[in-house]
Amino acid sequence: MVISVEINNCIVRKTLVDQGSLDDILYWKMFKQLGIPETELTPYDEPLVFFSGERVDTRGTIDLYTYFGDEQVGRRIKGQYVVVHANTSYNMLLGRPSLNKLRAIVSTPHLAMKFPSETCMVITLHAD
Repeated sequence: MVISVEINNCIVRKTLVDQGSLDDILYWKMFKQLGIPETELTPYDEPLVFFSGERVDTRGTIDLYTYFGDEQVGRRIKGQYVVVHANTSYNMLLGRPSLNKLRAIVSTPHLAMKFPSETCMVITLHAD
């Protein structure tokens, strides 16, 4: 499922929701577009293994606030993203860490994700 989220006052489209991923990933191209200085990265020396089985070196990690929802209702969480330089059509990958923080339920047949707001209202995000 592909959604849009907001980071650093920028809408990040083509964000893949992957319930099987152990990490939240921000791809290098998107990291540069967000205008975040490289000095903000925290060293992270563990390589990642992608879908195809290829190993990808990491550039570091960064903590960013991510907003899920629209202007009327949404929720902001702080997530730790592993920044990687890889050739992909996505800008970000949301894995279990963010989905667990949101307490999100993802329905791929319905192309929707539901999670509680801070006021206990249920927020529904639909795929782009």
